Amino acid sequence: MTHPARDALAARLRAAGSVFAEDEADLLLEAGDGEPVRLRSLVQRRLAGEPLEYVLGWAAFDGHRIRVTPGVFVPRARTTVVVEQAARRLQRYDRVVDLCCGAGAISVALFGRVGALDLVASDIDPDAVDVAAENIGDRGIVVAGDLFAPLPDRFRGAVTVMAVNAPYVPTASIELMPAEAREHEHRVALDGGVDGLDLHRRIAAGAGEWLRPGGAVVIEVSEAQAEASAAAFTAAGFSAVVERDAEVDGTCVVATLPA
Repeated sequence: MTHPARDALAARLRAAGSVFAEDEADLLLEAGDGEPVRLRSLVQRRLAGEPLEYVLGWAAFDGHRIRVTPGVFVPRARTTVVVEQAARRLQRYDRVVDLCCGAGAISVALFGRVGALDLVASDIDPDAVDVAAENIGDRGIVVAGDLFAPLPDRFRGAVTVMAVNAPYVPTASIELMPAEAREHEHRVALDGGVDGLDLHRRIAAGAGEWLRPGGAVVIEVSEAQAEASAAAFTAAGFSAVVERDAEVDGTCVVATLPA
């Protein structure tokens, strides 16, 4: 059954370049909640090029609605490859670090798949930390700082899985990204340095201090960078394999510390 308001909104979105105009129209109408002034504001923001997730205030990820605010990295479906590989290595109450956590999407997904965990999420972006704390609530701890620096000392040598979506876009490639990412997400959530792997090398160098024997780092990467990332972990004493999920176009390196 057609709905005139929905069809008209979808037509405007389609004219503005939306590939999923009908779906977006449904979501915007839901968010408008029957208030014409609110709906008009939401539609204007979307037509001006603001990412849909910021307009709605949430992003869909692994069956959850993850709260996001402007500037904070928007969770992508491809990151579920990290969730899948991390979850299969975890049991309830294991110690987990969600490093470079952004809005905390990986944490929320792991709680959903595994259950209660002794989890710390960390990010250098204070805006991301605020949103992650809202998403994670009292199920885990959220801390602000550079990589391992803010982690609690009780996690040292005791982490079963370190799940990571660190920035891996080469600096020169940021200008080639879609405008919704390039112009709206904080650069600190995107820029991985000259070859995109600056943070991967830092994580490879320091993660062993935090993992228990047999613990693993599960870190997202592009398919083209995967072998170079794996090599960085191998050089640091890990055994590393590349895992790929074609369905979500996701790739990660699973680097395991010797038992």
